[in-house]
Amino acid sequence: MLPYRSIALGSIAALILAASPAFAQETMPMPQTQYVLDIGAGVLVQPRYDGSDSYLFSPMPIFEVGRFYVPGLGQVADGKQQTGVFFFPSLNFVGERKPSDDKDLRGTRKINWAFEAGLGAGFQGENFRVFAEVRQGFNGHKGQVGQIGADLITRPMDRLEWSIGPRVGFASSKYMDTYFSVSAAESAASGLSQFKASGGFKSVGVETRFSYDLNDKVKLHLQGGYDRLIGDAGKSPLVKKGDRNQFNIGTGVTYRFSFDVF
Repeated sequence: MLPYRSIALGSIAALILAASPAFAQETMPMPQTQYVLDIGAGVLVQPRYDGSDSYLFSPMPIFEVGRFYVPGLGQVADGKQQTGVFFFPSLNFVGERKPSDDKDLRGTRKINWAFEAGLGAGFQGENFRVFAEVRQGFNGHKGQVGQIGADLITRPMDRLEWSIGPRVGFASSKYMDTYFSVSAAESAASGLSQFKASGGFKSVGVETRFSYDLNDKVKLHLQGGYDRLIGDAGKSPLVKKGDRNQFNIGTGVTYRFSFDVF
């Protein structure tokens, strides 16, 4: 079963770069081919759903782009250290939420899976980055959701990169109503207080990531994060029954593929 809380696919890469969208700054030499892709997988521990006090394990896809060639445009990503303004696609998948998923959800309605697609932008410096991203929801919710963040980037030892920084999440009324409101019917069935959630800031927190080049092909990753639900998300009876404090930690490994097509 897919967990309610999303495995982020946005901000250039699945999960690992979702917390730190930026141009890759390699500590190992990069092959001078048209395409260099780091592809791998891992495991993620995260809340069963936003506001839950129970956790689950879920698979964690990892995908990073080092070099990427587009016919007519050339090498749009060349793997070199870069600074300045950047843009990136932001994608996300949220699994369905069912009353049977958790005892705290009994009496609430089922929420279908949702796909989110959008765009982000930021500024990259030598040892820092700032960014913002916004996504539109489809299917399970029709709202907008996004975040603002910043990272300090350090290289404490050879082959190791560490980034850490704050995150602020926000969402529209349609998104908040879908996941945090309690209707009159749900209140009667669950015993929870009736509640109407409005849009605004959703969470504040911090994310950190370690990436270590084991060799020129294999890279190890460790990422962790903390979010505290705020605003109407934090006031929701669903969250009060669970926990406003949300933690996640994931680890994985990637293998580098380099090749030419054109």
